[in-house]
Amino acid sequence: MRSADATLGEIADALHEAESSRKPIEPLAARWPGLDVTDAYRVQLHNIDRRVAAGATVRGHKVGLSSRAMQEMMGVREPDYGHLLDDMFVFEGHDVAMSEMIEPRVEIEVAFVLGDSLPTKGCNAADVIRATEFILPAIEIIDSRIADWKIGIVDTIADNASSGKVVLGGNPVRLADVDVRSIGAKLLRNGDLAESGTAAAVLGNPVTAVAWLAQTVSVFGVSLEAGQVVLPGSCTRAVPVEANDVIRAEFEHLGPVEVRFT
Repeated sequence: MRSADATLGEIADALHEAESSRKPIEPLAARWPGLDVTDAYRVQLHNIDRRVAAGATVRGHKVGLSSRAMQEMMGVREPDYGHLLDDMFVFEGHDVAMSEMIEPRVEIEVAFVLGDSLPTKGCNAADVIRATEFILPAIEIIDSRIADWKIGIVDTIADNASSGKVVLGGNPVRLADVDVRSIGAKLLRNGDLAESGTAAAVLGNPVTAVAWLAQTVSVFGVSLEAGQVVLPGSCTRAVPVEANDVIRAEFEHLGPVEVRFT
């Protein structure tokens, strides 16, 4: 699809209104057939620019759908990618109001915090290892502005990779001190085990996912900067949540992180 800027702006407006009103819309292909990945990312950037103009700050980036489990769950064949803004971050132990979301789900991830910026071209695993200051345990709360999570790859990319909120744990660990691929993780919902997996589920190594992200978004003039948080993708399938749920992620070597929904 070779969409005019006006059409992409119309799509961005529809997603922005869905997020503001908490009223999801139908899959984008139903109204705008032929939308491709490049168009979808331009839609995402339109809404990111809108939020930055309103006072938000880009504090990081994310890869989504980077594990086979998540791709099978969502019916897609490739990862997506999005921005993390300052107002998406929730302090550990604080509550998240269900009224702020549409149909939230939770994922558990190893978050990378960059001490140096990553190359905009040809980024590789060595670059990511050198640039990472430390890693943290994280819970990502995803949400979709597309009704009933009936998403394709263009839906989720246009919708900022179905981003919602991020909860970071407070135990920093340096990459040199652990084999990040072998980190095991459990997702507990109200004390019961809901999912478990390892960081290796993320493209074989979450370091690879971060390098892939740096390469992919550079085409759009986006770079991963020093101080930013990068989420490489979930270790497990996403789990739906309801009011009064307590979600706890327990990571080997990294420790726990917890959030409650009200």
